[in-house]
Amino acid sequence: MRADDHPVADRRHPHGHCHVRMAAGVAWAVLLLGLWLWGRDLTDGGDLAKGPTTGDVAAVGRPLEQDLPAAHAPLATSPGGRPTEVAVGALGVRAGVVETGLDATGAVDTPPYRTPGLAGWYGKGPQPGTAGAAVLVGHVDTTSGRAVFHRLGSLKPGQPVDVRREDGGTARFTVEDVKIYDRGSFAPRKVYGAHVPGRAELRLITCAGTFDHERDAYTANVVVHAYLTGTTPPQAG
Repeated sequence: MRADDHPVADRRHPHGHCHVRMAAGVAWAVLLLGLWLWGRDLTDGGDLAKGPTTGDVAAVGRPLEQDLPAAHAPLATSPGGRPTEVAVGALGVRAGVVETGLDATGAVDTPPYRTPGLAGWYGKGPQPGTAGAAVLVGHVDTTSGRAVFHRLGSLKPGQPVDVRREDGGTARFTVEDVKIYDRGSFAPRKVYGAHVPGRAELRLITCAGTFDHERDAYTANVVVHAYLTGTTPPQAG
């Protein structure tokens, strides 16, 4: 279920928090393994990139045959490679990016609730554009209303996502899949591991499903899978 299937006005939870609990329902050891695997060539044949899946993990709007652009060679990790802005034209999103880590529960932390327009980059993972899967997370809503990734689930394969880097360069990614992961079946290896060995990839993640008042969290996460298809060079000076 897409996050934007549940308008903010229909939610009755007291805090309006979007908890990106990517480890929900998964043992701590599995989450930590998933984080450790980031950027390594760990795929099970790239099954997530081949087409829709069924059961708890569902592809959203992926055509059976989709011609997507060729992957661009990964960039090198550099001091200027930290992301500063993410732009998703199809959603009308242009948002600043702040570095995040893990929260007290072991989940990848989101930006503060007082800044719903920001996305967070997990700084211990790959820089966007370098080999491996870089991860950006954001709220679907907060107490102030809709947040940066409110319509994330409506993205379609082939649509671009641009990430501006600290050095002034830009990494352009192309969406290849959008999936919904139920809280009880979140798969760290499939989400964090690169789908294609050595390729530069991007994950955009937010909350989805319905709000569970007892757990003070949403029941699912929407995960956008994208890969590097172009770059613009760093700005001189």
